Amino acid sequence: MENTVENSKDITTNWVTSSRFFFYVMIGCIVAMSLGGCYGLFTHRYKGKPKVTIPESTLYNPKYK
Repeated sequence: MENTVENSKDITTNWVTSSRFFFYVMIGCIVAMSLGGCYGLFTHRYKGKPKVTIPESTLYNPKYK
């Protein structure tokens, strides 16, 4: 009798316990990947328009010397 109680708690013999465990591991991995992706997008976000100097010869009405 003790052997069956011990086997019911074992992850290799009880498929209900193992599937529940792997389900929670999968949910944890999805949450970790989502948070990691959000953090990556936050750290590499668009910082705004940079101040770019445009040569006067390339304007719509170019100015030449």
